[in-house]
Amino acid sequence: MPDATCPSAGADPLPGPTGGTDGRSARDGIRVLDTDGVRVLTLDRPHRRNAVDRRTALAVADAVEEMEADPDLRVLVLTGAGGCFCAGMDLSVPPGSERPVVPGRGFAGLTRRPPGRPVVAAVEGHAAGGGFEIVLACDLVVASPTASFSLPEVRRGLVPGAGGLLRLPAALPRAVASWMALTGEPLSGRRAHEFGLVNLLAEPGRVLEDALDLARAVAANAPLAVRAARRILAEGQSWPADRAWSHQELICRAVRESRDAREGAAAFLEKRAPRWSGT
Repeated sequence: MPDATCPSAGADPLPGPTGGTDGRSARDGIRVLDTDGVRVLTLDRPHRRNAVDRRTALAVADAVEEMEADPDLRVLVLTGAGGCFCAGMDLSVPPGSERPVVPGRGFAGLTRRPPGRPVVAAVEGHAAGGGFEIVLACDLVVASPTASFSLPEVRRGLVPGAGGLLRLPAALPRAVASWMALTGEPLSGRRAHEFGLVNLLAEPGRVLEDALDLARAVAANAPLAVRAARRILAEGQSWPADRAWSHQELICRAVRESRDAREGAAAFLEKRAPRWSGT
């Protein structure tokens, strides 16, 4: 299957204000923009194809922790600068240096414990190795048809250890997952969409814009209900069969008894947009 190439660094992928911008900042290896209840986190090392080093991983973890402490930020969008998503771990770092792993959160500050809010990956160009493992840790994926997803570790004498092999069989048919993991061959964005890994195909250059539209659609919903649904999706398959329904009921009951549940019903009857409080 063809491998997509990453264009050279070009325009700033962060959008300007679209309905209100709450803040923008640049940190070690990343940029952050908050807009319309969505945090856009851009991996910003285009000279290294956005490969992640230790400082970048710590910056990502900090940005995620900040988001989770802010009730106004409901969805995270992850993307990469310069026409690439992420080439994985920065292999130019001298051997013996600190790995780009954050205790408790994993590679890049999020693959072992993703954020508690929904995460949308906006993928242009390569998502290779750890970059693909970041994508697999996300809830929704928007990509261009020419994007490229791969786990090339076996070609380098390594094994994907940031969750890729754990999540891949659930994201793709078993035979496709095995083919990717054992050959290191890439899967194009178009093929990934056909297999269901990519939720939405976007024209090259419009991936972030379409990902933001998707993120805003999620952010417009009741935050407690969204987080509860996401938790059941993430955890439900590991619950013992004889306890799954009771575990689900505890989560659903808390949402049913919330102020937002009453607001949702009232807004429906009054034919108006709901005003969510997150409580």
